[in-house]
Amino acid sequence: MRLARIFRNAIFVLLLVVVSVVVAIGLGTLVPRPLSLSPLSAEQGETTERRILVLSNPIHTDIALPADPDVLEALSFVSSEGLELDYPGVFWIIVGWGSRSFYIETPTWSELKPGPVIDALTWDRSVMHIRRAGQISPSLPSVREVELGTREFDGLLRDIRSSFQAEKGDQPRAISGAAYDAHDIFFPANGGFNALLGCNTWTARMLRQAGIRTGFWTPLPFTLNLSLDLHNAD
Repeated sequence: MRLARIFRNAIFVLLLVVVSVVVAIGLGTLVPRPLSLSPLSAEQGETTERRILVLSNPIHTDIALPADPDVLEALSFVSSEGLELDYPGVFWIIVGWGSRSFYIETPTWSELKPGPVIDALTWDRSVMHIRRAGQISPSLPSVREVELGTREFDGLLRDIRSSFQAEKGDQPRAISGAAYDAHDIFFPANGGFNALLGCNTWTARMLRQAGIRTGFWTPLPFTLNLSLDLHNAD
């Protein structure tokens, strides 16, 4: 009887945790951040001049920046560290933030290992992943186009740049030997990674810095994309 009572209590606690997480994710998607647009943001009506892409897979999101001269200049340290961004056929610079262990050690799902998963679910150092890419079709279901004004784009680029870890007065240094192939590179990033504040919350924060409203807490690509639909007028 005592064993059965312990089992029932454990099931109740598990269900309570699951329900709490579901409610938190739901509220995090439905409640916008910021709660209201500032008068300046609502009235300035700046013409959209720059386009970025939000790229999604089932668990992760990236931001794709156009390989324009100002982007190449802001990320010139990437070229200095061995991944030439001003490269034939490159149209987009894909940037993502994530768990160092999981990101670097899991280039494909077939290489998934328990250690990196545990690190990503608990706490891990963070990294920036840079990939150069050719044309990306905006019609793909995993691709979302986002239009920005010049000032918003400059703010986004500045905040992405500040996500890279660097010693004062020095440029970011690549992580030696960390790459999937000849078209990507990893750098140490600012901040620690965990499942509650992960790659998708970083993407949301970068978008908010560019004047895009997101949900208050969007730990999954699905919730981030849904919140973008809910909180941004066409």
